[in-house]
Amino acid sequence: MNAVPNVTFKTRVRNDALKVPNPFEWKDLTSAEIFKGKRVVLFALPGAFTPTCSTSHLPRFEKLYDEFRSHGVDQVVCLSVNDAFVMYQWGLSQNAKNVFLLPDGSGEFSRKMGMLVDKSNLGFGMRSWRYSMLVEDGEIVKMFIEDGYSDNCPTDPFAVSDADTMLGFLKENRKAA
Repeated sequence: MNAVPNVTFKTRVRNDALKVPNPFEWKDLTSAEIFKGKRVVLFALPGAFTPTCSTSHLPRFEKLYDEFRSHGVDQVVCLSVNDAFVMYQWGLSQNAKNVFLLPDGSGEFSRKMGMLVDKSNLGFGMRSWRYSMLVEDGEIVKMFIEDGYSDNCPTDPFAVSDADTMLGFLKENRKAA
């Protein structure tokens, strides 16, 4: 097994004590805080508000959240190389209540995972390749990586990083919750 990269994510959290129209503040969140001592399913996708990510990838993980929890998963995380502001607005537009939307704004986590690709052919720039993984206490147990990993890939493969594939793996490899 390999450990997830150690990075610090720049997130925004609501703080109603601020008593201002925009009651959000910056909060650094480390890999250790996300993964240490937890069983986490993380799925990564190219971008918030994009078609497959918005109509299939995120919604299905959101829908199956309780099933993931029943298989001992502590948290389901959606990672994208977008900033915290975009991820927040995407979460609102998707009515995401259970999946934690994690902004990899600089792409550092994706790069250290070996999953950062150039999508300039679509006008995106550097983005995450589509994949999902099961992480236990910071160690990667299983990864499902879409075929065709390459810069400026002319297609957007979406066959194995989906929620149902990960849930199938969890069912086959049951672990007490």
